[in-house]
Amino acid sequence: MFYRLRIHRGRKGERRSFSEADYAAEITAAHQRLHGPIILIWDNLNTHISARRRAFIDAHAGWLTVVRLPAYAPDLNPVEGVWAQMKNGLGNLSAGTVDQLAATVKNRLKRIQYRPELIDGFLAQTGLTLESEPP
Repeated sequence: MFYRLRIHRGRKGERRSFSEADYAAEITAAHQRLHGPIILIWDNLNTHISARRRAFIDAHAGWLTVVRLPAYAPDLNPVEGVWAQMKNGLGNLSAGTVDQLAATVKNRLKRIQYRPELIDGFLAQTGLTLESEPP
């Protein structure tokens, strides 16, 4: 599991979400770290389906496979389990600053990252598998 946090501080001109370049950098960094092919499961967020994103995917077809989820399918998205696990108990958290909240989120994501059985469970909960279908 790879992740990167973006903290929005409300500055003028500051981007609130990941850009296409941010996604490309994260995917490339994951590939370099894993030294192997990547299967990316994506929903239909506009930055996931743009012409620029398709060009990136096509340019890296040797190691990048993209599987698209239907338009709205949280029950098929294993990331929903990750977010639910990470957010568990945050309602009672009293973070004094955005940086403290970011540190808590990173800590919780790191704990999930080092529990492969938990990540496997998030995938199993969707009913999907990483195994290819028989011919």
